[in-house]
Amino acid sequence: MKSIVFATNNAHKLAEARAILAGMVEVKSLADIDCHDDIPETAPTLEGNALMKARWINERYGVDCFADDTGLEVDSLGGAPGVRSARYAPGAGHDSAANMKLLLENLLDKKDRNARFITVVAVITDGVEATVEGKCEGIITKEPSGMSGFGYDPVFQPEGESRTFAEMSEAEKNAISHRGEAMRRLAEYLDRM
Repeated sequence: MKSIVFATNNAHKLAEARAILAGMVEVKSLADIDCHDDIPETAPTLEGNALMKARWINERYGVDCFADDTGLEVDSLGGAPGVRSARYAPGAGHDSAANMKLLLENLLDKKDRNARFITVVAVITDGVEATVEGKCEGIITKEPSGMSGFGYDPVFQPEGESRTFAEMSEAEKNAISHRGEAMRRLAEYLDRM
């Protein structure tokens, strides 16, 4: 079975990718290649950030790899938080609770709560770069609900569902999520290589 490194330090993302790609490809972590770098993601787009992270690992460690960047776009907020989703709230670090709180505050007077998650995956195999994308439409709920998942999962209700991502099992979420779709497209791409 082929192996590929996932350029992320997010344990939740790593677990999701391993679950989705199980049996198709062995997903290695950064720790597996002894990488403890603080990989920059300063591009103005999701695709730019994903490519930046994949190139960082490929150039420094010489391994086939993939990286992703995910953004939550809310229509009534002009597409925000978008590429800044993980760092939406002021201050340092990735504070999911603060990000969710700010998002709900910014939507208090908005009737349109339509939103979408977009994941872009950049992959480098044998020196060839490619990107794939996954998208999930839905709405932002008025308050958090559920204990599973991570990030904005407690306030994102996918289209056609009455539950948030955080109220679903990992398998249920992966079957319909943006990252699930992007990872399945990644698997199809790797299968053709």
